Amino acid sequence: MRRAVGAGLVAAAYLAGTAAAQDVARYAVEGDAIAQPLTGEPGDAQRGRAIVANRQLGLCLLCHRAPVPEERFGATAPDLAGVGARYSVAQLRLRVVDPRRANPASFMPAFHSAHNPPRIGGAWAGKPILQAQQVEDVVAYLATLR
Repeated sequence: MRRAVGAGLVAAAYLAGTAAAQDVARYAVEGDAIAQPLTGEPGDAQRGRAIVANRQLGLCLLCHRAPVPEERFGATAPDLAGVGARYSVAQLRLRVVDPRRANPASFMPAFHSAHNPPRIGGAWAGKPILQAQQVEDVVAYLATLR
């Protein structure tokens, strides 16, 4: 009986992981960029700013400095001010989706991947931190930071 329960738990975990992987938009990496948007809807910079500033959703300000004066921010990662001038929209998209594709030593989590490393908290294990449209919104905001 114990073996059957264990097998059921393994199957449930596999199906949950499969469902989470289906939540991840398909994309093609070209060099250090993802040229095609993840969704058919353009990103919204205002929604993206709200995600970047949100400490429960985007978590960006835990590590990055940013031109978001109403929030405190970290200083262990590059400043986001001017990031839209340093990178193209396609390069920004890759850096949000999976920064380790651009820099294997990055400690930034992959925000749109079902394959975050174990150090990523239980709430996000095996599923994307941001949905595809949220990624596009964040990229739209970051592109305005020139």
